[in-house]
Amino acid sequence: MKFINPIDRFLGLFSHDIGIDLGTANTLVYVRGKGIVIREPSAVARHKKSKEILAIGASAKKMTGRAPATIEVIRPLRNGVIADFDATAAMLAYYIKKVHESGSSMPKIPRPRVVIGIPSGVTEVERRAVADAALDAGAREANLIEEPMAAAIGAHLPVEGPEGTFIVDIGGGTSEIAVISLGGIVLGRSIRIAGDEMDEAIINYVRLKYSLLLGQPTAEEVKIGIGSAGSPKESSAKGEKFAVVRGRDLEVGLPKSIKLTGGEIQEALSPIIREIVGNIADTLEEIPPELTSDIMERGITLAGGGSMISGIDRVISESTKMPVWIAEDPLTCVVRGCGICLEDNGLLKKMRVTKGL
Repeated sequence: MKFINPIDRFLGLFSHDIGIDLGTANTLVYVRGKGIVIREPSAVARHKKSKEILAIGASAKKMTGRAPATIEVIRPLRNGVIADFDATAAMLAYYIKKVHESGSSMPKIPRPRVVIGIPSGVTEVERRAVADAALDAGAREANLIEEPMAAAIGAHLPVEGPEGTFIVDIGGGTSEIAVISLGGIVLGRSIRIAGDEMDEAIINYVRLKYSLLLGQPTAEEVKIGIGSAGSPKESSAKGEKFAVVRGRDLEVGLPKSIKLTGGEIQEALSPIIREIVGNIADTLEEIPPELTSDIMERGITLAGGGSMISGIDRVISESTKMPVWIAEDPLTCVVRGCGICLEDNGLLKKMRVTKGL
């Protein structure tokens, strides 16, 4: 029988258990019994010399490209792993404190049990860094589960049965491709090609075609607004969407605005989409025959913000000759999966890959 420290038992009575999707682009926080309470960009603004934290989340992201030289706006995570430990710990501490302050009747003892989703391809050192950041931020216990597993649980897929389940989680820093059966990942790939690369592809396309330099927030807005998968010919046949963007003309150095069409954004995104589809196809080729029949029947499930790109499900379906469907509210699948694990201790024990105490 496991001994439980009486202090930890006492703290557990007065602290919220928290599930966190610590994403490269966005951080989502689930509180047991309340649901998703925080959905903010993964961004931190701090003073360059003193390292004083000035803003976190949406307020920090608004400073991107606008801050003076004395302030740096950073994204603490890159490609799904911690790039700046101190900034990540500060961001986690901020959100944990925010969760506890949201309930005025709660005593100020922010020592929660935390479940965090991490990419499946990270190293043991990177896993330890995430757990240490959560513990430094005030968690009394940090449990890590792999993002594709959390996404499958959040999408209410049968992960504990013997049937094969195929899930693709296209996030900001990584795309997670996994075949799940009997509560584990039978076959998985974690590729560092996802939403950030799509933004970069749009920036490069506009720079080469129009000699116009765009900022990353503008490219992200264009991607969300008129981005789609497929061929430019298909876009023109359906009626063109467009967006007006503003940036700096690289030839004369003056501000300039241009109109981008949906077909142009499709052309910019197509190499990234092709690479993701190619990795999905490569994974399908390696699946054991018995699981292949299950997946052919059940299809491929898409989760993550990248799955909201218009037409990406159809492109994957045409390339793999398999049914593809998008999970309900794909952006929150991972954090909802973490929340379900919080509610079910037995499930959490089976699914977690690292427990930090």
